[in-house]
Amino acid sequence: MKSYDLFILRHAKSAWDTNAPSDFQRPLNKRGKKAASYMGEYLASKISHPVKIVSSPALRAWQTAVTVSQALNTPEQEIFFPGQLYMASCKDIVNVLAEFHEDVKKIILIGHNPGLEELLYYLAKDTLPKSTDGKILPTATLAHIKFEKDWQHLDKDKGKLVQIQRPQ
Repeated sequence: MKSYDLFILRHAKSAWDTNAPSDFQRPLNKRGKKAASYMGEYLASKISHPVKIVSSPALRAWQTAVTVSQALNTPEQEIFFPGQLYMASCKDIVNVLAEFHEDVKKIILIGHNPGLEELLYYLAKDTLPKSTDGKILPTATLAHIKFEKDWQHLDKDKGKLVQIQRPQ
């Protein structure tokens, strides 16, 4: 039986006290860089290749994706940055994922809340554990969902939550 793995990673903690001209251009802060590195190493220890990395093009997500790709020895040029992932809704994200062929078995998706949490609620038939602050996906948190059907069939409650990993 075929199975598909989706790793949903919220971008790491961004800096609010910068002179970034827009929300889109906010970089990671020191804590965010450390958490992105940790999550990259964690993913490298848990998954094998091949894997596709798909990320919002916003700077904080881009920096998270590049850090993860380095840990996985995936060239930066192989990361996909579809513009519609910036502040995407659940429907937008499902549409982006549906563009992948069934030969792609593993995707790491890096983006933003609330869209990522909406996606997780939509896909996972399981009860989702919240962090101490009441969020499902605080910054740099990873959710792993497994599916039996391909990316064109990401239907409500069809995913099995494998785990949620928060940065240490």
